[in-house]
Amino acid sequence: MIRRLRAEYLRNFVFGVEDSLVSTIGLLSGIAVAGTESKIIILTGIVLIFVEAFSMGIGSLLSQHSAEEYLKQDEVALKKSLKTSSVMLVSYFISGFIPLAPYLIFSVGNALPLSILVSLIALFMLGVFNAKESGLGMISHGFEMLFIGGLAIAVGVGVGQIVLFL
Repeated sequence: MIRRLRAEYLRNFVFGVEDSLVSTIGLLSGIAVAGTESKIIILTGIVLIFVEAFSMGIGSLLSQHSAEEYLKQDEVALKKSLKTSSVMLVSYFISGFIPLAPYLIFSVGNALPLSILVSLIALFMLGVFNAKESGLGMISHGFEMLFIGGLAIAVGVGVGQIVLFL
């Protein structure tokens, strides 16, 4: 039972951090390469972080609650899933500021590559953390998370460049 609960916390933490990093950097990179001014990039990032953190937390709460009721084949108190889903909300919220931070400090031209770099480093570290918690190969899992997250960043940049030329 304790292992299952730890797995739920770990799942929500990894999902929250990964989704926040990838979604935020993908969006910010996509609009930055399109020549958007810093003020709009920051506004967009902040709105995304608040809305998505809440949405992901609620989604985790409702999906975890549904799974609990499915497993028990009976009504389960919603608050039973509240702790694990709050991990999703908080991890998403905090992690979203990693790719946004360079835009708060530097010009867009300097912030864009730095934002991508710090996000990729954070993804690698997340993979290492996840592997350590699971007793698996830390370096290989770090690179796995880095590669998969990097693909999403490439999609954001690519879409921004395509739309710019339309």
